[in-house]
Amino acid sequence: MDRGKISKWLKYPEKMGHKYSLWAIYFATGCGIMEIPPVLTSRWDAERFGVLPAATPRQANLFLITGYVSVKTLRPIVRTYELMREPKYTVGFGSCPINGGMYWDSYNTIKRVDKYIPIDGWIAGCMPRPESIFIAVTKLWMMIDKGAATGYIRYRENYRYYRENQERILGKLDWPPLYPEKMGEDNG
Repeated sequence: MDRGKISKWLKYPEKMGHKYSLWAIYFATGCGIMEIPPVLTSRWDAERFGVLPAATPRQANLFLITGYVSVKTLRPIVRTYELMREPKYTVGFGSCPINGGMYWDSYNTIKRVDKYIPIDGWIAGCMPRPESIFIAVTKLWMMIDKGAATGYIRYRENYRYYRENQERILGKLDWPPLYPEKMGEDNG
């Protein structure tokens, strides 16, 4: 871990701040939230990793989507993501956001949430254990360090693609486009 390397802190203070200060907001459906409380308690102590819960999307820079995603819950997921400030990182937690999990064959299940918002990382399992959350956090640290956690940049650059996918499922969204200048461009 690079916490002892003061030269790295002085060279890239903003990167180190984003890396070790992850304010998480959770979108929890069904069983997805069951492993989060143990992570926040003294046994696992997420705060020692710099991960703290945030009260609102505007205060968060880490978005954990925990549990299944349905057509009904996709709208608040997209809205929450768009309300977050950059840089922002998104992690799909459990099998359901990845491929629908045990609800994969339901007409109402969103099987790949990454078609609607960018995902920086996945934590597989049904449900993933607290240990896997910390493995994911350390992997996210490495991605931030290398400049590879760029979901928010992909969202901005490919906004038209994401918005079209969102509106294909949800119909016309009742909020203006986050990047209206990207709506007129061809992503060809």
